[in-house]
Amino acid sequence: MADPIPVLSVSGLKTRLFLKDGVLPAVDDVSFSVMPGETLCIVGESGCGKSMTALSIMRLLPRPVGRITGGSIMVDGVGDLAELSERQMRRVRGNHISMIFQEPMTSLNPVFRVGYQISEAIRVHHRVSASEARDRAIDMLEQVRIPLPAERYRSFPHQLSGGMRQRVMIAMALAGRPKLMLADEPTTALDVTIQAQILKLMNELKREIGMSLVLITHDLGVVAKMAQRVLVMYAGVVVEEADANSLFARPLHPYTQGLLRSIPRPAVRRERKGEIDTIEGTVPALTALPTGCRFSDRCPMVHEPCRKLEPPLASPDDIAAPHRKVRCWLHASPPQ
Repeated sequence: MADPIPVLSVSGLKTRLFLKDGVLPAVDDVSFSVMPGETLCIVGESGCGKSMTALSIMRLLPRPVGRITGGSIMVDGVGDLAELSERQMRRVRGNHISMIFQEPMTSLNPVFRVGYQISEAIRVHHRVSASEARDRAIDMLEQVRIPLPAERYRSFPHQLSGGMRQRVMIAMALAGRPKLMLADEPTTALDVTIQAQILKLMNELKREIGMSLVLITHDLGVVAKMAQRVLVMYAGVVVEEADANSLFARPLHPYTQGLLRSIPRPAVRRERKGEIDTIEGTVPALTALPTGCRFSDRCPMVHEPCRKLEPPLASPDDIAAPHRKVRCWLHASPPQ
């Protein structure tokens, strides 16, 4: 059988922010693909470029400062999104690819009932009457497991809990039956029990609809629960790519190792009670990236080539691991 065609294929994506202080490489030569039915998690600290990658794919960059300056974003059945006009992109959003955001209260219009907002999303993508759109919206509320959907249809956003608002956002994102959904930290603002419910719902809907999912998070617990494959980003670049099992069993990049060490483990007895391991320092400003490896000023295993040359993202020389990539001189030979 022929290999399946990726739902999304990002190649050499470069996104720049043109500010008064200079041009910032928010996303720098990022490449990855998402297969049908797959969940890909993009993980990293705040400021690593995760959200900017998603906004670039959706062509929702802040104007006029944000701009895609290189690469391609291929979506099955559409072509290169980077080359489409804004009018063409409006047809793609919702129908082929959709996105839900971290805080639904800022995404929902507070002066319109949630049912009307879902109905409006349906009518944008499908030629249906207002009454049919209403019926479909109630069906969508039921599909995202909101109780009493006909009553909730008439609710305003402030009358719903945070978990229900996020379910409404998922219903809006699925109104056009997209092949791919991007979710940018969809559970961060929710308490732990509601987080688990939303993640379970997303997994169920993914299977029911047959879509693929790109989940952006800084929570490695979410990654372990949801991902088939993982991208680890740092300072605008991908530093490691692996299937989820391999990443947790044997992380290759020192940054990934630091992220995994920083997970609290209450059952593990520690010499320094109440403390957890951390990665010293912070993500560098895009205006002051270090020479060579971007993680070199925080890396506990830094050596001479790291401070001079930026390593490529490539398969490791020292490990026979198919479909694994790492951006580190510990696993590649620097040029002489």
